[in-house]
Amino acid sequence: MIVVEVDGLEVFGHHGADEAERARGQTFLFDVRLDVADAARSDRLADTVDYVAVAQLVKEVSDSRRYNLLEALSSDIADAVAERFPVERVRVRVRKPDVRPAGLPVAWTAATAERP
Repeated sequence: MIVVEVDGLEVFGHHGADEAERARGQTFLFDVRLDVADAARSDRLADTVDYVAVAQLVKEVSDSRRYNLLEALSSDIADAVAERFPVERVRVRVRKPDVRPAGLPVAWTAATAERP
C-alpha cells in the first residue's frame, strides 16, 4: 500500500452553522489521505491517483453548496473521492482555523470522514 497525501489545501468557502459565518466566508484547510495500490511503484501517473485532480475535486465539492457542518462537507468530499478515484481508503479532514469556541483560543476545529 502507498499513501498519497494532500495536506493543508486552502479553499475559501461559505460554510458554518451561523448565517453570518456563511455570509462572510472564510478559508478552510483540507487534509486528504489516500491509500492506493502498489501499482503506483511503476512510476507512471496513470497507475496512481493524481493529487492535482484530487485537490480540484475538493474545491469543486466545497464550492458546490454552503454546508452548515464540517461533518457533512468532509463526508461529501470523501464520498466523491472514493467514487472518482481508484483508492483503497480515503480520509478527509476539514479544518476551520478561524474559530473561537466560547471565546477561547484554539488552533483549529475539524471534522474527519473516512471511506474504505
